[in-house]
Amino acid sequence: MSEVLCFRNEVIEPILLCIKEKAENHAFCIEGKYYTYQEFGAYVSDIRWALREHGCEAVRVGLVINNDIQTYASILALWLEGCCYVPLHPNWPLDRCEDIVRQVELEHIIDSSKVIRYSEIDVINTRQVECQHKLLDYNEIVPDSALAYILFTSGSTGRPKGVQITRENVAAFLNSFWKTGIAINGTDRCLQCFDLSFDVSVQSILVALTRSACVYTVPYGQMKFLSIAGLIEEYKITFGALPPSVLRYLQPYYGEIDFSSFRQCILTAEACPMDLVEDWLKYATNTEVYDFYGPTEATVYSTYYKIKADGKDKTHNGIISIGKPLANVIGIIVDEEGHAVSTGTKGELCLAGPQVSIGYWNDAAKNSQAFSMMEYQGENIRFYYTGDLCYQDEEGDILYLGRIDNQAKIQGFRVELSEIEFHARTFLHGTNVVCIACQNEKKLDEIVMFIESLEFETKELVDYMRTKMPQYMIPAKYVFVRTFPLNANGKTDRNAIKLLLNK
Repeated sequence: MSEVLCFRNEVIEPILLCIKEKAENHAFCIEGKYYTYQEFGAYVSDIRWALREHGCEAVRVGLVINNDIQTYASILALWLEGCCYVPLHPNWPLDRCEDIVRQVELEHIIDSSKVIRYSEIDVINTRQVECQHKLLDYNEIVPDSALAYILFTSGSTGRPKGVQITRENVAAFLNSFWKTGIAINGTDRCLQCFDLSFDVSVQSILVALTRSACVYTVPYGQMKFLSIAGLIEEYKITFGALPPSVLRYLQPYYGEIDFSSFRQCILTAEACPMDLVEDWLKYATNTEVYDFYGPTEATVYSTYYKIKADGKDKTHNGIISIGKPLANVIGIIVDEEGHAVSTGTKGELCLAGPQVSIGYWNDAAKNSQAFSMMEYQGENIRFYYTGDLCYQDEEGDILYLGRIDNQAKIQGFRVELSEIEFHARTFLHGTNVVCIACQNEKKLDEIVMFIESLEFETKELVDYMRTKMPQYMIPAKYVFVRTFPLNANGKTDRNAIKLLLNK
């Protein structure tokens, strides 16, 4: 990992080259409307001019993340000016957004909304920007150590925490991505189904725009999984990243959807069940499928595994391996004392390298908890502790066991909830289940299993699980949910599921 990775070379120049040399290629398709690279470049130039008029050079800027060309162009315009973007979702509560504004001390917001929600701060309304300037040169004064974006994720204290990602981090990620073997060109039609507040959107945008391909976005305010199916069929999507939960929602419609155009697909954002993928590939027969894993703190993806679907894929409790570290990532597994464990031994996955974040915004306590120096191959290297329980096999592939904080202590025994979920899914022929440890009325921890199904008699399920697990691992309660709630990025929302107990 001695290669010098430059944001300009890996990210900016390839996009600017596409704007110049592939001007008539489609860059975006947003709600049925196409925009060429030339048109995209014009929006970028105009927004950049507005940034200069508002004194936004090399600062942090809030970005209201609408599904429109102005928002996507704003990202490149901000980067060209040396700025960092901080996503503000139009559907988040205003109090949450204003808390982020205060935390990051924002002085400017870019907003393409018809109705502006912010009154106490300078707002650049990109719907009204019509400067017709050409400003596509790169600001060479800005170092790669400068921030590219800050993404706010849910915090354990109830207050969102901001993950800082530098330009070097983004450059290292994109450099790593192309070394996985995935190839994109100007004929590809690439799916973008993630909110811009979620870092897989960075991959979805940059992979396409640096290779002159077209980005097809999913509208807000619609049933996302049906919108995705519609885009795949109507526009013959060839590449995209999806959460496994979206596949599960599409499962009843597999026979009605034409997946023949889908050439390469990344499954990401949550653990991926093997049975779900095997079922899908009966219909998506032309698709190469990859399982990509990565926390936001290590810039989008950290490991990857190419799925064979020949019965020889590596799994644990039915969950597909997350594979090996990307080219610019170091991954090791450590015990509770922070010592590297031997092959096959469970522990916490830790990540290092140029993709790892410089830390959380203005949160020294959280930084000291999540990031730590560790000796690795004779060097003292800074690692990020992911909180994910894993082990590595003899071939170097990593098997994901679940969140460390998703373990439970039941009657003094440490229980992996993912193991219970696996056995239940097996008996129920792939029906989705989620297990959560909750306190009962006696203040004792017990396991509650949520089943995505109409209600049925659970005796046979319980009898089956008793042949696979000790009694203390058998759930004490079963809750039936017709449809599991998903968060904005299509992931099963465990927190929302847990709240169903109180209803």
